[in-house]
Amino acid sequence: MTFEHIQNQILEFNSLGKRMFVTSSFQTHSVVLLHVLSRIDPSIPVFFVNTGFLFPETIRYKNTIAQEFGINIIEIQSALPKSQQIDRAGDLLFASDPDYCCYLNKVQPLEPIIAEHDVWINGVRADQTEVRKAMKTIEQSKFGTLRYHPMLDWSKKEIFQYIKAYNLPRHPLDDSGYMSIGCEPCTRKMVLGDERSARWYGLNKTECGLNTELVKK
Repeated sequence: MTFEHIQNQILEFNSLGKRMFVTSSFQTHSVVLLHVLSRIDPSIPVFFVNTGFLFPETIRYKNTIAQEFGINIIEIQSALPKSQQIDRAGDLLFASDPDYCCYLNKVQPLEPIIAEHDVWINGVRADQTEVRKAMKTIEQSKFGTLRYHPMLDWSKKEIFQYIKAYNLPRHPLDDSGYMSIGCEPCTRKMVLGDERSARWYGLNKTECGLNTELVKK
């Protein structure tokens, strides 16, 4: 989908009075969507889910993007203290039940935001996971909200071509071999050229739950 297509869709949503918001994990491949939207309408709020387990480099990168792009970033987090996010053995949930940990720290904090808006702009790409490959550019989400995936048909090569063309800042951990960066306890350096394989390494898990239902608690 070209810049013009994305611009026309955003303008159409605006003309219909749709309340839009964006989510971003602030990885290098996230920066393209944020840059595109900053050129179209920088007033669209960007929600950043701070799980409390993120790399400090991700926080610094988020601050850099906010300053350079002039976008409105709103940080949200779980209402449940980390001291209560433990299992019966006293271990933190990311070690014993990562699906529930993702639910508490990513899915649950975002649900009120989804419910308050009409369009959720999400930067998923079809080449990332099988779940995302099955998605459509516009589809129904929770609470009657629409999901809009403007980057769905972009490849990793196209992402980095855009970054190079506009000389966009890259995540500080890129040069260290991290290509898919989430929470620090659940992220490793890239394995065998597959950027998503570095997340939840060794587990049958490729999604945090924002893009699919992993748990129902």
